[in-house]
Amino acid sequence: MIYDTIIIGGGPAGYLAAERLGSRKDFKVLLIEEKQLGGTCLNVGCIPTKTLLNSAKLYVHAKEAEKYGVKAEGLSFDWTAIQNWKTETVGKLRGGVEGQMKKYGVDIINARAEILSAPSGNKPAKVRAGEEYEGKTLLVCAGSAPFVPPIPGMKGNALVVDSTGILAIEKLPKRLVVIGGGVIGVEFAGLFSALGVEVSVIEMMDEIVPFMDREQAPLLRRAMRSVNFCLGCKVEKIDGAAVHYTDKKGKAELKEADLILVAVGRRPLVDGWGAAAAGIDAGPKGVAVDDKMRTNVSGIWAAGDVTGKSLLAHMAYRMAEVASQDIAAALDLQAGRETQAPPNVMRYNAVPWALYGITEAAGVGITEQEADAKGIAILKASLPMRVSGRFVAENSIMGQGAVKVIADAGDRRILGVHAVGAYATEFIWGGAALIEQEFRIDEVKQLVFPHPTVCELIREAVWAIGK
Repeated sequence: MIYDTIIIGGGPAGYLAAERLGSRKDFKVLLIEEKQLGGTCLNVGCIPTKTLLNSAKLYVHAKEAEKYGVKAEGLSFDWTAIQNWKTETVGKLRGGVEGQMKKYGVDIINARAEILSAPSGNKPAKVRAGEEYEGKTLLVCAGSAPFVPPIPGMKGNALVVDSTGILAIEKLPKRLVVIGGGVIGVEFAGLFSALGVEVSVIEMMDEIVPFMDREQAPLLRRAMRSVNFCLGCKVEKIDGAAVHYTDKKGKAELKEADLILVAVGRRPLVDGWGAAAAGIDAGPKGVAVDDKMRTNVSGIWAAGDVTGKSLLAHMAYRMAEVASQDIAAALDLQAGRETQAPPNVMRYNAVPWALYGITEAAGVGITEQEADAKGIAILKASLPMRVSGRFVAENSIMGQGAVKVIADAGDRRILGVHAVGAYATEFIWGGAALIEQEFRIDEVKQLVFPHPTVCELIREAVWAIGK
């Protein structure tokens, strides 16, 4: 049998594309996944970390509950039970993905996939996954893996783990050193410090989460009062349980740890699945694609982390939608049918990011430092979270966080929305919508936000800009 589409990789991009294409009853889809459906995000990334963070938040809230008139005596937590809940949650969601594949008639092969040849003329592509399979079109969603920096003393050190390994630890360390102050490192730092672990974060840059707005990153760091941040520091080597580093002045320092987490980012997986054999333009930065997710090889598309465009699950979803619609249009054309797929292209100017710490942070669009670098004149306003009635009612630590809005000084378009504090990850989509639809300041002023909500701060910040 010749499949209409063969998808390599069952992560967010792969399984969503399989669902979209499989919903067309005239298409036969094969999804090949070496490990488990759901990919990194569901199995060893977004979902398990958020499950653990939720338990940590419940523990923190219970400790603070007396301030709200609720007493929790003899409070404790059970790390084994927390891990069991994580495993149960992941299993349920993976089952849901498997159910969707069955619903839409997607064939699934659990094996390592390798492209043997690209589609050419009337000849289908060939892919080996145990056996050989043929497909009229291919979609590569090979994903990413943790980046491993060349730090002496890492290899073979049982005390060193990556973001996957730390999810499986059987007991909490007393001291944790996190190498890397990006989103992954900060989330884990917040999680373990909330549970009483002594946490230190060593970051090479002068601030954590370097792509955050320059006024907001310090707010997030100050909210994480129990974490020791070592900024502007370079790790030189790891010697057993000791992390040796130099501070910003070049002075040699060290941190002792019971566990060392290396969280310096992820890299696209461009090797091992046959990019060279297919003639696909792929390098360390990922697979090159156009705005329809087409590679340089006709009949082959790529989506998700493997493109290196944005290593975020929600970005992978959107890429999958664009790719699957373009694949559907190509298959319709091959079959001489009028296409059912609407035209669609990728846009990258309004992609939100989210950090799910004990204190949340999120942003979308341009930051103030990016505006400065590009010479864009801006209008801006930042309001503290305590302006929100709901925030004050539900959060015991006053002044924790802020919402910042940036607009173009010329045409007054909203260019950026950034937030640190409770619910930031839930309402940041609103900022993305304002940017995507090119709302102006005066147009946002006319919108009605529900009250009392924290997201009202977007509107209040816009009014502060417009005064």
